[in-house]
Amino acid sequence: MNTDVIEVRTLSKRNAVTLTLLGSISLFTGLCLFIVWRELFVPALIFFSCGAVALVLGIAKRIEPEIVLRLAPEGLTFYHRRGQLTVAWDNVQRFDLLRIQHGIDWLTLPYLGIKLKAVNPLLDVISPRLATGLLAEQRSLVMTAVANDEDLQSLEHYLSAEFEPLVVNGDRYRGLLAMFGRRCLMLDKYLGFHLYIPTEFLPMAPQQLLKELKEYKAQQIRNGDSIN
Repeated sequence: MNTDVIEVRTLSKRNAVTLTLLGSISLFTGLCLFIVWRELFVPALIFFSCGAVALVLGIAKRIEPEIVLRLAPEGLTFYHRRGQLTVAWDNVQRFDLLRIQHGIDWLTLPYLGIKLKAVNPLLDVISPRLATGLLAEQRSLVMTAVANDEDLQSLEHYLSAEFEPLVVNGDRYRGLLAMFGRRCLMLDKYLGFHLYIPTEFLPMAPQQLLKELKEYKAQQIRNGDSIN
């Protein structure tokens, strides 16, 4: 497999400029109708409301990073609107799609899971801003863990200890880093992975991305072994 740098781009930025432009025009039209033709209150309200929604969506799409994942010899880089982080290939234990048991069936959720060999390298490089964003976005994963686990006392203990310092492999973390590290460990315990990358806006099927990641990682490990 070709081991050049591979960039996986998002589909979420589609129509960002169009939504921003149409939202601005609709919002301006609504304001004009409010001011000039007050008898047209209902149409003005519709223009204003739709314009505000479209403008917010357009701006949100525009600030999203165009590249979601970058595969390079030094590791896998995940890009987020709050920052980025790189995971070295030799710290990745496995990749897989997130699956949970629902009755007798297994459901695949729109996440690519990354199980690490150690969370310390991740906590040493992640920025507090990115950690805050991921903590907020992972609430649905926490609820999934709660819904699929029968030992509620363990989850209650996690929630009560979330703001306490965290010691991992002899390293001590405080504040946001401790919260994020504890969240990674909890999600790994109940869902099987430390990190989760949404797959709903990726330009390829999740199974295809998973295959490419595994092949790329295997090639990098082989390259590292040949050098050593």
